[in-house]
Amino acid sequence: YLQGLGISQPLLWGRGVDHEVFNPEQRSETLRSSWQADNKIVVGYCGRLAPEKGIGMMKYLQADSRVKLVIIGDGPDRNNLEILLPNAIFTGRLTGHELGSAMASLDVLIAPGELETFCQVIQEGMAAGTPVIAPAIGGPLDLISHEVNGLLYPPGDAAEMVRQVDRLVADADLRNEISGVAHDRVQSRTWSALGRELVGHYQSASRGLQLPVAA
Repeated sequence: YLQGLGISQPLLWGRGVDHEVFNPEQRSETLRSSWQADNKIVVGYCGRLAPEKGIGMMKYLQADSRVKLVIIGDGPDRNNLEILLPNAIFTGRLTGHELGSAMASLDVLIAPGELETFCQVIQEGMAAGTPVIAPAIGGPLDLISHEVNGLLYPPGDAAEMVRQVDRLVADADLRNEISGVAHDRVQSRTWSALGRELVGHYQSASRGLQLPVAA
């Protein structure tokens, strides 16, 4: 399509992550204690609480006594989700370092939405050192290589989602391996680095322009 418009060499400009906010050092045992999760694996969601985000799938994790569910965020579906997930911790909307600390204090992050064009929260989770699980559709496919820097499951397959969660809950080495690779891969995606990249694109494009000469 772009070539049809005469754009022969399109360049991709990515999205960055604030590494001062999202990093493993933000993990807080005090926060985990407030979640009543001292001896549990904390599985969480972070984002807008709305039906299209697929958070309801987390109901299939409630019966697992090893797991503590934490829902970070707010939105129109919060009341319904509080009924659906009566044992989960709902933090409400968090921002800045408070958000970064919550993300880093999770053991597993689920991004269950199937309509995501990018899913920035995946990058933020990776930067925070938290292994991510997401459906193999849309934006997550651009960010996660299955069993390398995250885990994927077929869209809509709750049983497979639960299986992937179980793999991480049961295997601390796998959690550490995946989160380590993911964290390393997003280290170059700082906003300052991407800003420099964009300026470089503009500079390269401007060198190819033929500017009119003033009379």
